[in-house]
Amino acid sequence: MSDTEAAARAGAAAGHTLAVPGKGARERARDWLVIVLPAAVTLIVGGYRLGGASMWRDEAYTKEVVTRSPGQIIALLGHQDAVHGAYYMLMHEVTGLTGTSAAGLRLPSLIAMVITASFTAAAGRRLALLAGGPAPAVTGLLAGLVFATAPAMTWYAQDAREYATVTMLATIATYLFVRAVPDGRWGWWAGYGAAVALTGFFNLFAVLIVVAHALSLLMARLRVRAGRGTPAAAPAGGGVPAPAAAPDAPGAAAPPGTRIAPPGTRIGAPGTRIGALPDGRLAARWLAAVVAAGIVLTPLAWASYGQRGQISWLTAPSYGTVVKLVTSFAGSRTLAVPFAVLAIGGAAAGLAAHRGRPLSPGVVALPWLVAPPVILIAVSYLHPVYDARYIEFCLPALAILVAAGLAWLGRLAALTPLSRARLAWLPPAVVAVALAGALIAPQQSIRLSSARPDNLRKISAILAASEKPGDAVLYIPMQAHALSEAYPAPFRRLRDLALARSPRASATLNGILVSPAVLRKRFTGVRRVWIVAEESGGHIPAPSDALERTEMSLVSGMNLVRQWRANEDILALYAAPSR
Repeated sequence: MSDTEAAARAGAAAGHTLAVPGKGARERARDWLVIVLPAAVTLIVGGYRLGGASMWRDEAYTKEVVTRSPGQIIALLGHQDAVHGAYYMLMHEVTGLTGTSAAGLRLPSLIAMVITASFTAAAGRRLALLAGGPAPAVTGLLAGLVFATAPAMTWYAQDAREYATVTMLATIATYLFVRAVPDGRWGWWAGYGAAVALTGFFNLFAVLIVVAHALSLLMARLRVRAGRGTPAAAPAGGGVPAPAAAPDAPGAAAPPGTRIAPPGTRIGAPGTRIGALPDGRLAARWLAAVVAAGIVLTPLAWASYGQRGQISWLTAPSYGTVVKLVTSFAGSRTLAVPFAVLAIGGAAAGLAAHRGRPLSPGVVALPWLVAPPVILIAVSYLHPVYDARYIEFCLPALAILVAAGLAWLGRLAALTPLSRARLAWLPPAVVAVALAGALIAPQQSIRLSSARPDNLRKISAILAASEKPGDAVLYIPMQAHALSEAYPAPFRRLRDLALARSPRASATLNGILVSPAVLRKRFTGVRRVWIVAEESGGHIPAPSDALERTEMSLVSGMNLVRQWRANEDILALYAAPSR
């Protein structure tokens, strides 16, 4: 470790910024590598076969809505999909450049994940530095690479919805939080508040990141108090005393501008500072930033509450919900245990060591990983609001903890005879390589159309090959109309018997339907009709309203020519009996 970094870490021990000599070219190159390499790996991993898998129904909604005019999008948001409004407006502009192919629609998500990987690495490095951990640059690099190779990252990088953007914004907010706590200046807190507000604009549930940050502040305060009795060096001009040397640089001299605290000086005395501010003022500035973001988000929250019926399809969680969450974040059931062990080890190591240092990977990443899903799952027992997509923004926290766990493994190896042979890096390197190898199969499978709820490309291809002039179509339930929007060409040649006004003309997602009486009149003379349905137990779902009952009664007198399955959807062709 260089003297520059040792000096920086000495000041970071108490979260206080010290004046240190400038970095050399080699150090600057290393710092850039920490953030650039994960970004490059993410671009390669997430971008490989970006448009390969078929679009699914939510992506079909994105494609249909973003091709409307801004006025039409705003009209839609007045009574549907307000929570997605920021994403739709952004994508309306972006698709003017990228187009509306699968790859073009997904490209913004990929870019968001590339940026997320860089900020994950930067946050991991800074947290390891503040905690006094070994090789902060390596910890940050590993955090970025763990995120870059996560199958869940690939899924959302190749999904034309807002969840990758939410993950990026929540990670940026957390990085600004990590900068603001030791520094204390309003500039960092203003940036933090803006990032929280933007995160909420793209997904209101992601505002739960502030709960994680509140827990981090509380844990930081407790750690400072736990550090009482630790002799330390005090920075000139006040603030938390900083140790005279970094923990892994024995005997290093205190940097210029640092004064050695007199005997008896203790961290955690009355008036304790977390960073450059007393903890009370620090909490007040955090609260001010959060309240400002909350005020900005209030209109969206009010509108979204009025549209809460749109998530009525969610169900109460079960044990399987938790298992699915854990395995999806890890990549597979096989990887769940090693990832959990490394994450727990990384959190515990950071929390146990150097307790006088307010921030560590465990202090920040553990609440970030745990609090949002626990809150959403707990609330969902009363009123279902949980879906795995809503907490994707917690994935970078797992990457930081796993990276800290690998560093912790290296520290343990340094206590063995391996350290004398300069092989302490070998155990974590072997584990990292093994994990990377085990991720190859999940990375391959997640790119397949079979990994998505719908294979709309297959449905479109079947129609294109089998439809005839004069064919009609019915969608059961009406939400299945979205299945026609991803690859719409063959659907446009079919007569939609139940549609009174199109989605665009009615400023809705699925259009306005006719009455049962009108449907019967329209059905006169129909010789062939296609049923596009969301499957239920392997079959076309049972009718749920009068119109659907009429639809099924009309086709019941026809012959089933053939039925196709495409993931969770059914395509069936019915023909009138021969005369």
